[in-house]
Amino acid sequence: MMNAIIKTFIVAHVDDTDEHLAQALVYNAGRLAWRMRESGLTTEQKSKTNISDVVTAADRAAEKFIADALATIRPEDGVLGEEGTQRPSQSGRTWVIDPVDGTYNFSTGSDYWCSALALVKGSPNDPAEIIFGALHRPAMGYTWFGGPDIPTSLDGKSVGTIEANAPEKTCLATYLHPTDFHQHDLGHAWAGVVSRFATVRMLGSASVDMAGVATGQHGAWMQRSVAAWDWLPGRALVEGAGGVAITMDAAGSTWSIAGSETAVEAICESLQRGY
Repeated sequence: MMNAIIKTFIVAHVDDTDEHLAQALVYNAGRLAWRMRESGLTTEQKSKTNISDVVTAADRAAEKFIADALATIRPEDGVLGEEGTQRPSQSGRTWVIDPVDGTYNFSTGSDYWCSALALVKGSPNDPAEIIFGALHRPAMGYTWFGGPDIPTSLDGKSVGTIEANAPEKTCLATYLHPTDFHQHDLGHAWAGVVSRFATVRMLGSASVDMAGVATGQHGAWMQRSVAAWDWLPGRALVEGAGGVAITMDAAGSTWSIAGSETAVEAICESLQRGY
């Protein structure tokens, strides 16, 4: 059944541009995962010590769908997926895949999750260029697409430019694992940033959070120790909306930060001070 779905997609999209292909991939991967959840899920913990670190059969199926389609449609491009798919790049380009971003939310029935990917040049962990990111949130029917040289769109309509609101007038989307609050330097640095914003949200999907930054629902986003598949798709959307996306080291961690230039500068200042 899965192979038939992939074959049908390949026939329909083999001549697509990269831009159309990316959006079709996340749309169909997200819908596949959604249908599997409705039929019942098998959930496994990735970590014995972290109950929220889970993987489902839908994660693996959605990643297989994207990776197998790309193996035929873009055979020279590399692939890096959260669930373990790796294919070296012959073209210098790599598709970075997060088949279900927000798996804990997904596995517990929440609608705050998405399928996401990014296309980059160079190493996915330190890309020379981010070409674009694409994200589909099935529960809302939304598809975002954009990159540093591609204005970010939501369902084909431009989202415009991120407003440069001061932190005290906007919302910070973020995440810190509960165990990190008790690590003095980490918790102190994180709390120092949060205290500068009007309000804070911890919703559990980095890509959806950053899509919210691109569309103005959040003023900025920040998280520590972020994997490429959690960072690059959303980063591309923020940059495509005129925002800033950087990483910096502070409090013994590497932090990924995205938002308006005003908000990002304020976050960096707080992290550098450590409070």
